[in-house]
Amino acid sequence: MRRRLINSTLAVVLVVIAVFGVSLVIVETRTIEESAHESVRSDAARLVSVVESRLVAEESVTAASMRSQVPHDRHVRIELPGQPPIELGERPGEGAIEGRATEPGGVTVTVRQDDDRVREEVGRTLLIILAVALLAVIAAVLLAVQQARRVAAPLTDLAETAERLGSGDPRPRHRRYGVPELDRVADVLDASAERIARMLTAERRLAADASHQLRTPLTALSMRLEEIVAAADAIETPATGGAGGTEDTTGADRAAASTIREEALVGLAQVERLTDVVQRLLTNSRDPRSGSAVGFDLDEVVKQQIEEWRPAYRKAGRAVVRSGRQGLRAVGTPGAVAQVLATLIENALMHGGGAVALRTRIAGNQVVVEVTDEGPGVDPELGSRVFERTVSGRNSTGLGLAVARDLAEADGGRLELLQQRPPVFALFLSREADEPPAGD
Repeated sequence: MRRRLINSTLAVVLVVIAVFGVSLVIVETRTIEESAHESVRSDAARLVSVVESRLVAEESVTAASMRSQVPHDRHVRIELPGQPPIELGERPGEGAIEGRATEPGGVTVTVRQDDDRVREEVGRTLLIILAVALLAVIAAVLLAVQQARRVAAPLTDLAETAERLGSGDPRPRHRRYGVPELDRVADVLDASAERIARMLTAERRLAADASHQLRTPLTALSMRLEEIVAAADAIETPATGGAGGTEDTTGADRAAASTIREEALVGLAQVERLTDVVQRLLTNSRDPRSGSAVGFDLDEVVKQQIEEWRPAYRKAGRAVVRSGRQGLRAVGTPGAVAQVLATLIENALMHGGGAVALRTRIAGNQVVVEVTDEGPGVDPELGSRVFERTVSGRNSTGLGLAVARDLAEADGGRLELLQQRPPVFALFLSREADEPPAGD
């Protein structure tokens, strides 16, 4: 932009100099030439009057008597009736300026001047005009550079302010530049920054409040589940020494207690995972740049999700299985990864059909978990928009996949729809660097 401002200013100055400079040169050249012709004619008229006055006074008109009246740079030819012409000065070459005056008595005086003097004066005038034009160009360059800096620097500053807003730094800068239009833009950016700051503060406060409100019931639920597990353990291992009840009743109670204990442990694992997600949301609401990604065993998370969802699939007459490579370690937040897989498995349970398969594999420096089912797949009209909020094809809220994608991206991964029919969702996570085996 600076270069454009400088070039445009110089173009305007050069056009003005060209128009007025050429006109001035033409006018000055004509003025100098007319002045030279007028000077020669004036000298001729003056010499005629001198010659006429000498003749009236009956004085002789000779070259010696007229030499003092003739300028040294002029050539004069005096023609008298009945006498040979008198010439004074050096005869000029071709193209000389000539002036002639004649009296009624027959006296004619012709004055000539070499045009070199005129050319020299025209050249000096042209040099002066060129020097003034050069000074004007230099002044225009300095002024253009100053104006370009004055205009471009605020625009660069405003661009940096807009970039800061886009990067999540909504602090207003309160800078003004003395240019009404730029100051107006700065006012709008500062006002937008203040609004964005208020919105971010409100959203973080809402996330913090919601996380805090959820932690209390989750903690209470976790304690109740732990009590259920403890009660089931007490039933499974009764105290010895009392009058015994019937063996069948004791065996039935132990079987029921074992089932209750297993369900309570599954529910406790779910509560712990939700507590971890809530804690992560609370941490991000305080500092969105903080991260909790660690290296973890991907098999444990996949196995946990299969065990957690197997009863629901068994009840629906369907199966959930896994395949692919095992022993993989990924980098991320285990609770968030589990939540993403839970969302995909639940989505397949609600909208898919047939068996659901979780397949793990390696893709370059990433590990991939694919979730697929045998259902009708994703509506072609939705396509990749299935991850957008409020977009759903089956009368759901449309938030599950959007939240799952955000959780994946927060861990440096990504969630993609690789295939629509049958549906194949893939979670990409960074692969933990291989560690050397530990010694015995």
